[in-house]
Amino acid sequence: MASTETTTAQDTGSVEAGLDALETTTTGRTPLRQTVVDKIVPPVVAIAVVLVAWQFVFGIVDDPSKLPSPSAVGGQFKQAWLEGTLLGYIWTSVSRGLLGFFFALLIGTPLGLLVARVKFVRAALGPILSGLQSLPSVAWVPPAVIWLGLNNSMMYAVILLGAVPSIANGLVSGVDQVPPLFLRAGRTMGATGVKGTWHITLPAALPGYVAGLKQGWAFSWRSLMAAEIIASFPDLGVGLGQLLENGRNASDMAMVFEAILLILFVGIAIDLLVFSPLERWVLRSRGLLVKG
Repeated sequence: MASTETTTAQDTGSVEAGLDALETTTTGRTPLRQTVVDKIVPPVVAIAVVLVAWQFVFGIVDDPSKLPSPSAVGGQFKQAWLEGTLLGYIWTSVSRGLLGFFFALLIGTPLGLLVARVKFVRAALGPILSGLQSLPSVAWVPPAVIWLGLNNSMMYAVILLGAVPSIANGLVSGVDQVPPLFLRAGRTMGATGVKGTWHITLPAALPGYVAGLKQGWAFSWRSLMAAEIIASFPDLGVGLGQLLENGRNASDMAMVFEAILLILFVGIAIDLLVFSPLERWVLRSRGLLVKG
């Protein structure tokens, strides 16, 4: 009998040890060579392929007024850098976009919680938010110019109208996916009202909320570019959208492609520096991503 109990205890210990081994994460540093191969080589290869394809298509089109060569666009970047205007273009748009997104975050978060938690508000505002989310941001530029004039307030208004619905809907989706057991457990421990929202609802709704934030930034950036392209004015400075419009007015395709590439670069940089780490943190905190 004693030997049977000993054997059972050993088996249980073996199972527990196996489970612990499965859950153990590798904490050693990734070798530099592997990091280069996994993280740096793929985008470099992709950029090289795009440049080769671009040069090949340029040779077929053979019309710089329709498609500039990579060297012409590179020369445009070099000229803007030497003139000291390149970083100014980027900062003008990025500062507006980030500040507008911050205001959208302050408005969209409580609005999303209100819609998610109050049935009457959801019935009244839920369809409106969904409709606003599907409305092209460029549609808000003409009324914003009429209401507010050609100034930065107009830019921020367009950003808010484009981003707030996405942030609010993302949070509503996240709250809807919170298991009811979490809410009941929180109430049992006294986490009700604001305390329950802060300690239970928001942490549990983070995956949907982060997805809404990411989509909200995309809408913010597109809304800003539409506003800068349509509502150009000297006092507003030259952002990336204005640079794109200047290239179109001058029929300078190298400048047009310069603006397009800068807009694309900013979008990729914000995603890699802000939202991708945030998504990985959320997944890792829930045991869905093992840190290797």
